[in-house]
Amino acid sequence: MPIDLYYVPGAAPSRSVLLAARALGVDLNLIRTNVMNGENLTPKYLKLNPQHTVPTLNDNGFALWESRAIVTYLANQYGKDDSLYPKDPKKRAVVDQRLYFDIGTLYNSFYSYYIRMIFWGESADPAKFDKIIKAFEFLDKFIGNNDFAAGNSLTLADLALVATVSTFEIMEFDISPYKNVVRWYAKVKATAPGYEELNTKNLLEFKALVDQLTKK
Repeated sequence: MPIDLYYVPGAAPSRSVLLAARALGVDLNLIRTNVMNGENLTPKYLKLNPQHTVPTLNDNGFALWESRAIVTYLANQYGKDDSLYPKDPKKRAVVDQRLYFDIGTLYNSFYSYYIRMIFWGESADPAKFDKIIKAFEFLDKFIGNNDFAAGNSLTLADLALVATVSTFEIMEFDISPYKNVVRWYAKVKATAPGYEELNTKNLLEFKALVDQLTKK
């Protein structure tokens, strides 16, 4: 039976799941979900996910949403080893911390500043932009001299964070002051399986939507 993923190709949370599934060798049945047309508000979708968020996974009747929960579930359920999500409690805790940092701080700063301008027509808020700066300063410190976000090997943390960082970049946020982030970013792009296909190409779809909405 296929594992269904309801997703929005251009959205960072969806792209992080695509990257994780590819790295784990998990085949997904991709179901494009147009939230602009309310496809996430149908009775069928709401029965699956009452919060009507995207992405949502349906693994043969087991429904799960929130992208970081999805990627850790896929690793626990289908990972052939623990390289992407270590079983060692301390190593796993660092990966989890980076994932929580992504949703609570880094991606949250993107959402609060950019998404509210793009989709809700709010004016640019310097205080919210300052939170982006602070988030990147934190990320730069977290990476430090390591090759990756949670140590010296690729983990789920990198796949979530790179989906977010690349979205900042396509919005022309300058990451060059954050030298560790720049070095890490290049490493992940060269290391993550299917990066160009699953992240870069889908990012262009997000950018096209942004251009369409902001030219009105």
